[in-house]
Amino acid sequence: MRLAVISDIHANLYALEAVLEEIDRDPPDEIWCLGDTVGYGPRPNECCELVRERCTRTLVGNHDLVALGSAAVELEDFNPEAGAASTWTSGELSPASRDFLSSLEPSAAFDGFELYHGSPRDPVWDYVLDEVAVEDSFSRTEAPVVLVGHSHVATAAVLVGETIEGGVAPADFSAALGAGRWLLNPGSVGQPRDGDPRAAWLRLDLVSGEARFRRIAYPVAQTQAEIRERGLPDSLAERLAHGV
Repeated sequence: MRLAVISDIHANLYALEAVLEEIDRDPPDEIWCLGDTVGYGPRPNECCELVRERCTRTLVGNHDLVALGSAAVELEDFNPEAGAASTWTSGELSPASRDFLSSLEPSAAFDGFELYHGSPRDPVWDYVLDEVAVEDSFSRTEAPVVLVGHSHVATAAVLVGETIEGGVAPADFSAALGAGRWLLNPGSVGQPRDGDPRAAWLRLDLVSGEARFRRIAYPVAQTQAEIRERGLPDSLAERLAHGV
């Protein structure tokens, strides 16, 4: 089985389209999405429609939940810019987008995988950004491959015996999945935060046992222009050019 894993699209349609076009050059058996389809960006409904059509398995993220008005998250938990975007997104969501996002869960487990938008400790909010969080994630799971999103940072960590190695995964980094248990974060499609503004995604080949981290350029300026046209905070547009 061959998989493409995406996460944290954040209503960035042009980034999502670029990633899907690249995925389609060598089509996988399935595409999985780890959540936060909406939030921050200007095209929530178009992104919901594409994810619903293209992804076999999809999680819900904290930005999706706050846009739905879910009791699981509070608007006060977001910084002012994210909160303003969440309020705007909530007013923009179509009934079809609401129905789609409402049908999702923040975690899943099947076929040797455990999936979390955040982490095994807190599937909605927790970030896996340091060695302590990675170690905790391994201790709370049993699957050979654990997939997480939320941090917007592409990550590959492996547990062999009692030793954990790995960290931030650069573009085209490749990992051999047969060696130990792996925790993988594909990075963010729509708002990378690792200093590389290109859209991020992950290809998994379970036949060859390879995981490869991919990046693809997209028309950042178009997304920036639409963010500003819709009156969303300018900082949300500016950061896209820098991958922060």
